[in-house]
Amino acid sequence: MEQAAQTIILRNISWETYQRLLEERGRDAQPRYNYHLGKLEISVTSAERERIKQTIDELVASLAAEIGVHVEACERVTFQAEDLDSGFEPDSCFYIENAGVVRARKKVDLTEDPVPDLAIEIAITSPSLNKLPIFATLGVREVWRYSADGLTIHKLAGDDYHELPSSEVLPGVERLTLTRLIAGARRVS
Repeated sequence: MEQAAQTIILRNISWETYQRLLEERGRDAQPRYNYHLGKLEISVTSAERERIKQTIDELVASLAAEIGVHVEACERVTFQAEDLDSGFEPDSCFYIENAGVVRARKKVDLTEDPVPDLAIEIAITSPSLNKLPIFATLGVREVWRYSADGLTIHKLAGDDYHELPSSEVLPGVERLTLTRLIAGARRVS
């Protein structure tokens, strides 16, 4: 039996409560928490979401190798900044420009380390907290967002994201190609 994704969004949650939940969860992968300005998303991922994540992760690694760009993947990482009242646990994320900086790190700490260059968000559940403002607040350069409509690429410009037809962190990688490759992989699995 396949586990369904479950998501709940709570409002007026303090930073301290968010921190306590992270601490109580410990090293477990579930549930996942995303927090922004008092809004807390608590989610348990589905097998379908994990398959899509794995497909996108493999595409990023393959495409990066093809164009000669080194990437450093980060999985099951909580990025947070108390001074910005935000924290997120991406479906996947990658360091590209700063891959060498974080490669040797056992733990990434945003007070000392850069944010990832690329965050992956898989938005196939409802309700879902809009994570683009969280990513923007923390300065993630590019976000690939996968939904029922396909994959969209978002580039940080100022305090907001703008949709692009192709990636800038992985030059030459186009949104339509990514959407087609993901759809093809989903039909095979």
